[in-house]
Amino acid sequence: MSTSTPPMATAPKAKETFGSATHGSAGASPLVLAAFAAVYVIWGSTYLAIRVGVETIPPLMLAGLRHFAVGLLLYPILRWRTRVRPTAANWKSAAVTGCLLLFVGNGGVSWAEQIVPSGITALLVTMVSLWLVIVDWLRPGGHRPVPKVLLGLVLGFAGVALLVGSSHWGGSEPVDLRGVAVLAIACLAWACGSIYSKHGSMPSSALLGVAMQSFSGGVALLIAGLLSGEFHSFHLAYVAWRSWVALAYLIVFGSCIGLSAYIYILQKSTAARVATYALVNPVVALILGWLFADESISLRTVIAAVVILNAVVLVITAPHRAPSRKQAVDPFPAQGEP
Repeated sequence: MSTSTPPMATAPKAKETFGSATHGSAGASPLVLAAFAAVYVIWGSTYLAIRVGVETIPPLMLAGLRHFAVGLLLYPILRWRTRVRPTAANWKSAAVTGCLLLFVGNGGVSWAEQIVPSGITALLVTMVSLWLVIVDWLRPGGHRPVPKVLLGLVLGFAGVALLVGSSHWGGSEPVDLRGVAVLAIACLAWACGSIYSKHGSMPSSALLGVAMQSFSGGVALLIAGLLSGEFHSFHLAYVAWRSWVALAYLIVFGSCIGLSAYIYILQKSTAARVATYALVNPVVALILGWLFADESISLRTVIAAVVILNAVVLVITAPHRAPSRKQAVDPFPAQGEP
């Protein structure tokens, strides 16, 4: 939810193209490999970029400027290239998903990174995979998860409890529970937005839908920043150059390049392979936070990471009922694109 958009933007209807790609296609094309590398590294690095950005730019404003700029830039270009004219129903769905995914989801991640290390944030954001199962289970007409997924849920939340425990076991300081609570809400909102996108009316172009979500979510974030007083206390003179660089990086690399790579691999590879970004992004975030932000990687963090990531493996590799073509959607939203 570095992510993410992303995560922390989804790709509506993108899964419809999975059947046209073979397993071999992902391994044969250097462009596909480069796209995977971009999603792995760029979206993993957005957690550090957000951490640097919120040092001197208020979190809701940072997220709002990022997504508003992406929507404002991409929407007219994609309208011109695709010739798709969104309907009022398309905009309604984009507004709902944009608010859930970007306003609550990405905005929550940005706020939490003021008090939670970027690597720990990335690990906690993997809860999206767990919340997706729970929300899809509890919704009207939902499906009970298979035993393998239930085991993954138990294991995943056990790993989270280990990670945020109040003791100093494993040589690490306790994680601020305020940040953990906000991240839990952000992940739940991302899961709800992802499930809603299955049934909402989005335009035929996945990228155009993402641009509409970015615009809607960005507007909501900026309004929330205005109402919360962030604009009143904001002064351009006090913004460090590294925060401006972080914002530019999030717009250009995190959203534009990373999102394009994500949509591309959705079309050219399989769901199981695409889902691996959810495992790689937290590792990248932990390493970058340790290298460039003086964030410690304790024994407890390592053990919790192993437990949580194994839980995600159980969830994303378990057999799933095939959705109807009408409801087909990427089951692993861009949670690494916060």
